[in-house]
Amino acid sequence: MKKKMLSLAASLAVVFFPPCLAFDGQEGDPNVTLLQAVDPAKYPGANAVVVYDSTDVDVEESGRSSVLMHRLTLILTKRGALDHRFLEYQYDPQSADVEVRFVRVYRKDGTVETLPPDRIADDPAPARAIYWGMRRKSVNVGRLEPGDAVETLVFRTGFMYALLGGGEDDRFVPPMRGHFYDIVEFWSSLPMREKVYRVAMPKDKPLQYEVYNGELGSSVHFHPSKTARIRVDINPGALQAEVPEDDLHPTSGMKTVAGKVVYTWWKRDIAPFREEPAMAAVSDVACKLLLSTAQDWYAKAAWFHAVNEDFKSFEVTPEIRKLVDSLLAGVTDELEKIAILNRWSAEEIRYSGISMGKGEGFTLHPGSMTFRDRCGVCKDKAGMTITLLRAAGFEAYPAMTMAGSRIDRIPADQFNHSVALVKRSNGHWMLLDPTWVPGVREFWSSAEQQQQYLPGIPGGADLMTTPVSPADNHFWKLTGESELSEDGTLEGTLLLEAEGQSDAMIRRAFTRSYRSSWGEYIPRLFYAFSPRVEILDQQIHDPEDLSRPMRVFVRYRIPGYALVDGKRMLFTPLAARNPLNDGILSPELSMDTALAVRRYGFRTRCSKATEFFERVTLPRGWSVAEMPGLPFVKSSSASFEASYTMEGGVLVL
Repeated sequence: MKKKMLSLAASLAVVFFPPCLAFDGQEGDPNVTLLQAVDPAKYPGANAVVVYDSTDVDVEESGRSSVLMHRLTLILTKRGALDHRFLEYQYDPQSADVEVRFVRVYRKDGTVETLPPDRIADDPAPARAIYWGMRRKSVNVGRLEPGDAVETLVFRTGFMYALLGGGEDDRFVPPMRGHFYDIVEFWSSLPMREKVYRVAMPKDKPLQYEVYNGELGSSVHFHPSKTARIRVDINPGALQAEVPEDDLHPTSGMKTVAGKVVYTWWKRDIAPFREEPAMAAVSDVACKLLLSTAQDWYAKAAWFHAVNEDFKSFEVTPEIRKLVDSLLAGVTDELEKIAILNRWSAEEIRYSGISMGKGEGFTLHPGSMTFRDRCGVCKDKAGMTITLLRAAGFEAYPAMTMAGSRIDRIPADQFNHSVALVKRSNGHWMLLDPTWVPGVREFWSSAEQQQQYLPGIPGGADLMTTPVSPADNHFWKLTGESELSEDGTLEGTLLLEAEGQSDAMIRRAFTRSYRSSWGEYIPRLFYAFSPRVEILDQQIHDPEDLSRPMRVFVRYRIPGYALVDGKRMLFTPLAARNPLNDGILSPELSMDTALAVRRYGFRTRCSKATEFFERVTLPRGWSVAEMPGLPFVKSSSASFEASYTMEGGVLVL
């Protein structure tokens, strides 16, 4: 009984809501008024609630922006207290700067604490695989309790990419000088009472914008020509109490917005976003705002082409030309030449991003640098392929893309990946991706189908979309021949064959481990499936040999596989149970399909055709008494069909 009471007390402590918020002695503070108006009971299950999130942006003629981020968060549970005891703000010192102006803690007993400067640190940001010198401003907030609230005011200037630039001030100017863009997320993992985003633009700088996947309140105002500062409160929705302009915090640091056009968007009562298994990217379905002063994608593509040609990113050196000549000696087929050069970049340039100074972001590092260092990120591998192709006489250029989510019409630089384009002799362009094709039999990774990309070609280009790759190009086929004995023993063979992205996943299952352990992989899967299994033989195509598709052959024996009860036997064909399903060999077979209703689009890695086939020879004189009914499912994007039949004494799946 005592244990049960302790457990109940612990659970009550986690979900406890303060009946009221005191904040005695702080009358007149608008934050106190707002906090006292929050009813925690309206947010069941939430660990914290964002009372307001306000962002003010001041844009200069150069495109440089100054951003003031003001946020107030009420802690509701102990989990929420843990989540907010440490805050961090990352930035790239080559192109941006961040200053934590202040952090205040409103205690539930009414006291207010402004954290001293020594609780704010500036140190290297954690990194993995890409080491570009990112830093972070971190705040040790310390112990919090349910009922406390945290207010932050953070100032940021500059850009999130490291770029080519001139002097100290130029490092904060965006790559397309004079232009401004932003991507504003109006979704949240926490309930949010109000979010406001406001930007002050020079009146002669047109701004185009669009709201996706939802609705926002909005306004456009011409700011008086007299000197004034942007407000730091979130007045548009009238949720926060009015604060006279003279009472703005003296450390706001915002530049004057005299004579500018002020655009404002806001949204109230934002519910926490709930994700679904295998759903489309959150940015494709949740409410967001895109802004840009660039005219269109053509302008962006033309600029992207020019900045890399001016930087001489693809200059061919004697050493590179010598390599290309040796690689292509005796090769006459055009596609084979392209494949050889793309494969060299894929396999010989290690994926490891190191800080190379000015020239990160949109500017691809010179091919000579990547050739020398033998390492780089996606843009370096793409740049290496382009350089090799140009040395071989091909016309080749870079392209920007967004792996994993959609790029929308507003040219707001929604990119996270770089690939290569080469023009064939027939005039057709061909996409290449040396980042994603190591261990893949394709030139281009079909995991990137239905993905937008922007070619950096002369004269510019519009946004393009990669086509759907036919499912049969990525088949996964398991074929079984087996015989069932009267004592329930199942003996037979399984043959796994695959191509395209299915082939790549099977190779990855082996190459992620040491060659000496490859022979243990299949037995380990079978033993997890049944401890009685006996592996009589296995033959695995060398995963590093890309000359032909992967094949895995297994001959096995499983005593007691079927349940035998007198003259009745219960079993399922082995292929139908797929002992080779470990989430790597066949990840599409591990999808969670239990949702009866989906709110968002479904996403999988690649279009695939998956087939199971098995012939089970039954004991002489035995017949099937009952076969399960199998469903038939067909939609615009996927289908499933299955059947059992009898052919003499053979059960066919």
